[in-house]
Amino acid sequence: MASGRMESKIETSHKLVFEKEGVYLHTNAKRSHQDTTIPGFIRIVERSGEPALEWSALEDEGRNAPAVFYTKKDGEGGVEDTNFDPGYEPDWAVISTVKRDRAGERPPVKETSQWSFSLPLSELYSLRRSRFSLGRNFLVLTSRGGHPLPPLHFHRGGTRELLRALQRYIILTPSPVDGRLFLACPHDSGALSQSFDELQLFDDGSSDLVSRFIQDPYATTFGGFSKVTNFFRGALRPPESPFHSRGPQDPHGPLPADDEPGFELINCGAELGPRPDVTRGPPLDKWEEFMDPEGRVKDPERIKELIFRGGITPSLRKDVWKFLLGFYPWNSTVKEREDILRVKTDEYFRMKVQWKSVSEEQEMRNSLLRGYHSLIERDVSRTDRHNAFFSGNDNPGLTLLNDVLMTYCMFNFDLGYVQGMSDLLAPLLFITQNEVESFWCLTGFMEMVHQNFEESQEAMKQQLLQLTLLLRALDPELLDYLDSQDSGSLCFCFRWLLIWFKREFSFEDILSLWEVLWTRLPCENFHLLMAASILESQRGELIGSDHDFNTILKHINELTMKLDLQTVLRGAEAIYLQLAACKELPGKVQEVIGLYVPPPSSDETSPESESHETQHLLSQSRTAATAASQSSNGVVAASRPPTTYP
Repeated sequence: MASGRMESKIETSHKLVFEKEGVYLHTNAKRSHQDTTIPGFIRIVERSGEPALEWSALEDEGRNAPAVFYTKKDGEGGVEDTNFDPGYEPDWAVISTVKRDRAGERPPVKETSQWSFSLPLSELYSLRRSRFSLGRNFLVLTSRGGHPLPPLHFHRGGTRELLRALQRYIILTPSPVDGRLFLACPHDSGALSQSFDELQLFDDGSSDLVSRFIQDPYATTFGGFSKVTNFFRGALRPPESPFHSRGPQDPHGPLPADDEPGFELINCGAELGPRPDVTRGPPLDKWEEFMDPEGRVKDPERIKELIFRGGITPSLRKDVWKFLLGFYPWNSTVKEREDILRVKTDEYFRMKVQWKSVSEEQEMRNSLLRGYHSLIERDVSRTDRHNAFFSGNDNPGLTLLNDVLMTYCMFNFDLGYVQGMSDLLAPLLFITQNEVESFWCLTGFMEMVHQNFEESQEAMKQQLLQLTLLLRALDPELLDYLDSQDSGSLCFCFRWLLIWFKREFSFEDILSLWEVLWTRLPCENFHLLMAASILESQRGELIGSDHDFNTILKHINELTMKLDLQTVLRGAEAIYLQLAACKELPGKVQEVIGLYVPPPSSDETSPESESHETQHLLSQSRTAATAASQSSNGVVAASRPPTTYP
C-alpha cells in the first residue's frame, strides 16, 4: 500500500479514517541477539464516534510486507532470507555475516498480538517525531497516563499524512523545551483555523542537522517498552566525540540520565568562498630513484603526494602497493623485506593449513566455518568474472580468491568473512599475482575499512552522517530537496562507502582510485568528498525533477560505469580546498575533513603506523638505536600535516 487510505467503513459502528501500511515495530530478540521487525498497519478509526489511533500487525501471510531497507538479517540458524527485496541489488542491503547455528533453540517468535494497541485520541498526551540514523522517520507516542507506546517506524514514509489526519481531532502544539516534541490538545473553535503548516513540523530552516538524523536517547520514553530499549539506546546514541559534550545542565532540559548530545548548528551561514580549479598530475613512473643504496624509500610523503596527484604507472603497482598497504615498512631495506616475506609466507601457510586440514566430517560439525565456506564460494563465483584473471570455469584465479578469503577467516576470527570482502581482494590479487602478497595486502586494506564490515554498521551510519554534514555545508538546497523526498539520509550511497566505489567505476579505474585513497591525502575521509562531488554533479538532474525516493535510488544506481574518475577526483579535491579555506567552517565539518583531529585514546593506533609484528621483524635485524629512530619516524609520519597544494 503506497499511501494512506482515507474514509472507508469497516463496520456500521466503525469508520476507518486513515490507514497506512509499512509501519514497523523494532524489537530485540535477546536470546539470539537478532533484531526483529514486525510489519503492520497504523490506522485512525472512529468507534462509536470516538477516534482512536491503532496499530496492528500484518498477520496475513498472503500479503507482502513492504521492503525493509538496511534491516535484512540472516534467518535464524544461519539461513538466508530469500524473500528480502531491498529494491535494488540485494547483496548491498546490509552487511551479511555468518551466524552460529543454535541447535535446539527456538527461533524468535513474533507474538504480534502482544504489540498491537489502540489509543483513544483523547488519551494521547504527546507525540515525538524523529529520524533514525539511516533516514527513516519514527514516532514516539505517550498517553496521558505517562505510558509510552512502541515507537512506530515508517519505513516507506507516511508520517506527514498521519499527522494531517490527526489534525482533524487534535491540535499538536510544539513544546517550548523540545522542538521535536508536540503536545496533543483537544480541538476548540479557535483552533480550527490553525493550519498544519503553522505547526512547522517539517520546517528545517532552524533545525540542527545532527538532530534531524540521530534521535537523542529519549530514555524516559522508551523505559516502559523494555523489549525495544536496548536496541534504541545502542543504535541511536551517536559515537563519543569532543563535539558531543554538553555544556552546563539546562534546568528545563531532559533528565540527566540520558543526556542529549550537544549539537552544533550546521546551516552553514559561513561563506565558503569560490571553489578553486584543480588539475591532476602524471602518474608515479619512477621508483628506484626514491631508494637509498640499501633499498629504503627516502621520501615516502613525497611519493604519496605524487600518487595522490596522478596515481601509479601500472608496471610499478606490484611494488608500490605493498608499501601503501603496509606489507613492507617504508624505511625497510631490501634485506629486511626479504626476511619479512619469508616470515609472512610461513605464517600465511600455517593459517591456510588450519582450514585446509579440516575434513568434511569435521566441517559438518562446525557451523561457523561451514557458513564462511559457503558464503565465500558463492561470492567468489560472481566476483569480477568479466576480468580475464577470474573468468571461465575452473579458473586458478578463483581458487586463489577462495583460498585467501578462507585464510583471512583464520587470521581474523572476530570478523571472519563478510560479504563485499571478495570485491576488495580481487584487484589486489590481480596486481600482485601472488597468493601470499595479496593476503597481506588485504589485511592492510582491511585495517583501513574493517569497521565498514562490522555487524553493528555503526561505522557506516557514521559515514552517512558525515556525508550529510558535508552536503549540508556545500549545498543545503540539494540536501533539503533530498530530505523532502525521504532521501536525506543518503542511504543510496551505502554501497559507495562500503567497498570504496568498487561497483561504480571500471576495474582499471578502481586500481587508480584505490591507490589514491590509500595515500590518505588530503584527509582520511577523501572518499566522502568523492561521494559529495558525485552528488553535486547530479544536482541538476535531481532538483526540479519529478523524482521520489524510488526514482532517486534508481537514478543513483544507474550512474554505475557512467562516471568519469578524473572529474570526480578533481571535484573532490576542489571541495576539500574550498572547505579548508573557510575560516568559519563548523567544527563538525572540520572534524570530517581532518582539520580537527580528536586526541586518540591509548588503545588506538594511527592508520599510518606499522603493525607490531612487522616492527618485531625489523627489530631482529636492527640495533636498538635504529629501532628507536624507526619508531620516531613512524610517529612523525602519522602526525605530518596534509599536503600543501599549489
